Amino acid sequence: MELYTLAQMLHDAVFRIQHISPIELIVFTIIAIPTIYAMIGAPFVPTHMKQVKRMIDAANLKKGMKIYDLGCGDGRLVHEASAIVGSTKAVGYEYSPLVYLWAKFLSIFWRGGKIKYGNIWNQNFSDADIIFCYLLPHAMAKFEKIVVPQLKANTFIVSHAFQMPTYPIYKKIPRDGTHAPVLVYKIEGKNAPVLQKKKQKGKNRI
Repeated sequence: MELYTLAQMLHDAVFRIQHISPIELIVFTIIAIPTIYAMIGAPFVPTHMKQVKRMIDAANLKKGMKIYDLGCGDGRLVHEASAIVGSTKAVGYEYSPLVYLWAKFLSIFWRGGKIKYGNIWNQNFSDADIIFCYLLPHAMAKFEKIVVPQLKANTFIVSHAFQMPTYPIYKKIPRDGTHAPVLVYKIEGKNAPVLQKKKQKGKNRI
């Protein structure tokens, strides 16, 4: 078999790009834009099942609670949580089309829960009892501004690794080996007032 040199591979790639049909370009754009947008805030990094269980344990889930997983990836946390809260009470949102399709495929084999396609910043989470998230620091800042004010009192937020810039942490589950800390927030009142604002020094990752 003939081995392509790097120059030949680049030449072939450019040739193919130049000969993409308008329909192919439109389809690629439709898939690429939300995928890139989603990856900026929450890259698809599958959470280890031990960490999933740590997050679920930290949430102290009970049957009938309404839970959301924002940027749910392949849906593993949604399916695990649905075994406790009920299959219709666990909902995950994913905005990357390819990851969403993968999650929908896996849901055939996993138990319960709903996987929905959508931009988390355009959703209403006012009925949430628990919100799970694994968002990068800049997305957590956006979460604090957009999502937190929607939430009712005594809603809990369980975050994998990253914290909100100003909202006080209610409980912290420390790092366990290679597994990052789990941060728990409790909404204390109507419109989730920030109890204490202070400048955060250094990075938001703990």
